[in-house]
Amino acid sequence: AATAACLTAGYDAIRSGEFGHVVCLLLALVFGAIGFLDDYEKLRHKQNLGLTAGKKLILQLAASILFILLMRSLGYITPNLYIPFANITVPIPEPVYFVLAAFIIVGCVNAVNLTDGVDGLATGTTIPVMLFFVVVTYYWGEDYGALGVFASGLTGGLLGFLIYNFNPAKVFMGDTGSLFLGGAVAALAFAYDMPLILITLGIVYIIETLSDIIQVGYFKLTHGKRVFKMAPFHHHLEMGGWLGHKWTERQLFCLFGGTSLLFAVISFLGIMNRFAL
Repeated sequence: AATAACLTAGYDAIRSGEFGHVVCLLLALVFGAIGFLDDYEKLRHKQNLGLTAGKKLILQLAASILFILLMRSLGYITPNLYIPFANITVPIPEPVYFVLAAFIIVGCVNAVNLTDGVDGLATGTTIPVMLFFVVVTYYWGEDYGALGVFASGLTGGLLGFLIYNFNPAKVFMGDTGSLFLGGAVAALAFAYDMPLILITLGIVYIIETLSDIIQVGYFKLTHGKRVFKMAPFHHHLEMGGWLGHKWTERQLFCLFGGTSLLFAVISFLGIMNRFAL
């Protein structure tokens, strides 16, 4: 759906030399391809292990670096870090920016992947994120119109997919879908030249990732003890959490989707005055 939107509604932008939405789409497709390879390996070997962590990391870093270099050469991003809420821009050395950007993209993509754990969770969490970019496009003006085409196309695609992905799910996205979504989220954050907005906009992804890191780290340090009943965090809640209430998949969808929507609104408040006179 996102590809169709970029090549139809975004065609005039391409003819006029605007390629930001196409580059974002390409990054998402590349990460989707990496996810497909991972899914294919799992099916081929009939086990839950796909590509090795090392292979995935190398492929993801290569895709991230190529994306940043391409966006930089086309003039869509600058080595200046915009600080949301403070509404200031801090110039940093270009090599440092590239390293930070690659780290953010890979981290974002894998965080979205971790969120894909129960029916509709990654879909419902990402819809508010895409809506955020659609609203930003409308608010900031036509200079960002092509990017808005990609974001709105993906929003529509997710809404259509949710019909079949909502509990009880008839269709699953697998790593192919979740890595594609992660690539799209990261690409748009950089295309709008505000990657740090992912701290609030992607709060659900961050919570999921931190819960996994904390669980593994604490398990190793204490030789077998756990902070969470299971990680990532949605599985902890699913198993009863700390209070004993076992969240259903539909309740988790509402909790995570609602949290994502709330922080999408908060994120918009943090950047809405960026270009105010």
